[in-house]
Amino acid sequence: MITFRGDAWKFYCKLRRTKKKGRNLNELKELNELDEIQTFYETIEDRALINIRYRMLKEKKGSGMIPVFVSAIPWLLFIFSKQLQQWLFQEGAYLWVVFIILYVFILLTSVIVHFRENAWAHVHTEMIEDILSKRNGGENHKKKSHSYY
Repeated sequence: MITFRGDAWKFYCKLRRTKKKGRNLNELKELNELDEIQTFYETIEDRALINIRYRMLKEKKGSGMIPVFVSAIPWLLFIFSKQLQQWLFQEGAYLWVVFIILYVFILLTSVIVHFRENAWAHVHTEMIEDILSKRNGGENHKKKSHSYY
């Protein structure tokens, strides 16, 4: 059955299947990858870890180039719309179909990459905050205005 619940649901189902088979959850590559990242961060001194956290927050909060392209390309096309229409809609030409398919493919790919990178920056930030919190006896390094958006 096709489900649109997302990656978290698929991962939960994978965890359940693994557990039902009697296998150790730590054998999953997704958990091994997270464990490897956390182990690496635990070897870094606090000051460097704080700077890494700031860099990850910058990555997470920054808009990046992809949203700029997503919003700028339509305006660029609008500026040259008359010339673009003449070129795309020449008699008998199906260039517009290729153009639309290519544009939508690039748009969707770039948006997916952007949100995936943003999610990974969030994971790294959370790991670093947890490590710093453990080292400082439970002191919370998160800002009061922490936002998940």
